Amino acid sequence: MTTPHQQPQQPPMNPGYQQHGGPATATAPPPGAPMAGGYASPIPLKRTHLGHAIVSEWTKIRSVRSTVWTLGVMFLLVVGIGLLTASLLSGGTFTGMPLLAPGLFGLMLGQICIITLGVLVITSEYGTGMVRTTMTACPKRGRVLIAKALIFFLLAFVMTTVACSVTALINSALLSDQEVPEYVQRVEELQKYVQDGQVVADSGQWLGATVGAGLYVALLGLLALAVGALLRHSAGAITTMLGLVLLPLVLALFMGGEKLKDVRDFLMEYSPLNGLASLFRIPMATDDPNTTGWPLLGILAGVTVAVLVAAYALLNKRDV
Repeated sequence: MTTPHQQPQQPPMNPGYQQHGGPATATAPPPGAPMAGGYASPIPLKRTHLGHAIVSEWTKIRSVRSTVWTLGVMFLLVVGIGLLTASLLSGGTFTGMPLLAPGLFGLMLGQICIITLGVLVITSEYGTGMVRTTMTACPKRGRVLIAKALIFFLLAFVMTTVACSVTALINSALLSDQEVPEYVQRVEELQKYVQDGQVVADSGQWLGATVGAGLYVALLGLLALAVGALLRHSAGAITTMLGLVLLPLVLALFMGGEKLKDVRDFLMEYSPLNGLASLFRIPMATDDPNTTGWPLLGILAGVTVAVLVAAYALLNKRDV
């Protein structure tokens, strides 16, 4: 109720309307200013860049338990099998196998761990639905793929190179005192492996068996990551990569006859396992000990870049 001396209270006026007219023209607050009655965060806003995505992906990959287990198994396979092989050959007779070649046997199994990890780096987020959160936090999807690729490649390269270097040192320590037969001094192809009655490895062999092997396996893992981005399915991407690595050599071994010779030689020469073996100076496609795996590593790098570009393009077109 109102007394004669009191005026009835008027309802609050909508700030968007004039008192006696139509809608008033709303004036937007200046950028960064708090809304009327709102809350202004004291945290300054910064424009995000690739560095932020790299830090985020590094936090993800190092905090996931599967990363530690996968890389640990890879290290144990490469070094453990290398040590076992060198122990069995130690004290024997030099058969013409390069000094650092036994490091290949463990790496042939260890590369499967790197391939698996490369796939899981991206497909695990699709499997759990975490990729929606990732893309919401970083709407530029290509930036996410680049950050994942950089972090994974560097991690895989460093870990594989360290494992191969340790194995090479073991081989050098245990196999350099092999008994060298007299006929080796008369075979020109084998003379470069022997010096002053000891089995040695030159700088090219050391580079191929350590840095070259690390690059090759890291590129295979990066290719697996790109295939995982294309297929978005862990089992499918891992199966595809294992088929790519193993199938060419397996098919070549069962292709007999002269009619299939060209196909057999092509599959043998360009199989990923032959490229890796060539870096250790034991190529599978030829008997020439001077064959190195660097040209095949260049081909693998080109294929990996092409698949990454395709994954980048599809990632920006498809829904998550």
